[in-house]
Amino acid sequence: MKKYQPAQIALTVCLTLLAAAITTGRASAAEATRPLRSIVMAAEFPGVVVGQGETVSMDLIFHNKGRTDENVSVALSEVPEGWNAKVKTYRFRVTGLHVPAEKSKTLTFEARPDEGTAPGEYRFKVDSRTADGAFKMDQTILVTVTGDRPETDESAGVSVATSYPVVRGPSDGTFEFSLDVTSDLDDDAVFDLFAQGPDGWEINFKPAYESKYITGLRLKGKQNQSIAVEVKPAINSPAGEFPILVRVSSGEAAKSEVKLTVILIGTYALEAGTTSGLLSLEARQGKPANVSFYVRNSGTAVSQDIQFLSFKPENWKVEFKPEKIDAVAPGEFEQVEMTITPYEEALVGDYSIGVQVGSDKVKKELEFRTTVKASPVWGWVGIGIIVLVVLGLFAMFRFLGRR
Repeated sequence: MKKYQPAQIALTVCLTLLAAAITTGRASAAEATRPLRSIVMAAEFPGVVVGQGETVSMDLIFHNKGRTDENVSVALSEVPEGWNAKVKTYRFRVTGLHVPAEKSKTLTFEARPDEGTAPGEYRFKVDSRTADGAFKMDQTILVTVTGDRPETDESAGVSVATSYPVVRGPSDGTFEFSLDVTSDLDDDAVFDLFAQGPDGWEINFKPAYESKYITGLRLKGKQNQSIAVEVKPAINSPAGEFPILVRVSSGEAAKSEVKLTVILIGTYALEAGTTSGLLSLEARQGKPANVSFYVRNSGTAVSQDIQFLSFKPENWKVEFKPEKIDAVAPGEFEQVEMTITPYEEALVGDYSIGVQVGSDKVKKELEFRTTVKASPVWGWVGIGIIVLVVLGLFAMFRFLGRR
């Protein structure tokens, strides 16, 4: 294989450093355009309509658009009579949070009505400010309570809430939901945990921040505790939406249900190779040689925009037909023709051709061994030389024999 010259290596290094400098300059320019400080707060749903007795839960989103980290205090400055409201994480009440520069963070606003709260409009107000008071923000949340009861099963003695009832990810992933379980009973009670999901799925309950699995939960009267629901889809589950029902109950005294949803986007996997399993071929200097290979989608999601990239010796040519594949459905495959043309002055021997097949989701690499052989013309030339030598020797022996 032909080696790179020092001048070519130096040129490549210079071009790489120049590209890095340009990229860094652009990043620095973009950084300079951002304000030094800028932070905003917004409620996920500033206005909601709920049934009588229904708990309200939503995200409070903090966007730090500046270049400076911010510490923000949070408080409820207005809570209607007959409601218990708080700002919290999945576990704690919160009075402040840290928001890194150019990042976003969320807290949960939760409002639970007292029993017998009448229908009507109820206004909540959330105030926040930075540590130095440079930024003061407020958000009004309007809750309209109708006379209708929620269509979901009423909590009796226990309530279950989650801030993120829908999660999304690949089919071979593991998903986790965080649930807040609150006992409305006056006495201690043991609550059974039950989950129902698609066939073949594995669903387990865990205490928050622990890895052990549980099937029950003991709560004191009026106690709240967070638990996690771990969900593992069945192998080769297709893409789509899958409901999961979680029920918390303590005999006939208390029961509550919550509906969760897992959205699977499928798995991305590619296979590539030749039907014979051989990744080698022969070629001659300056002459094209063809080899075909297949690309198969072994995942459960459609693979799109599959492209080909070759790693070849200098002055060699590698072409693909088709040049790219728009999409391959799960279980389907496409045939690709690859043409390799060695350099006209390539030395006789073995060379390696690397091929990368893939998209932005998944990649597969192949390595073809290409053996460059001498042109057959040189074979005939060699035979001709041998014949001439033999004839010359024969003539010399005859000449010497006569003498």
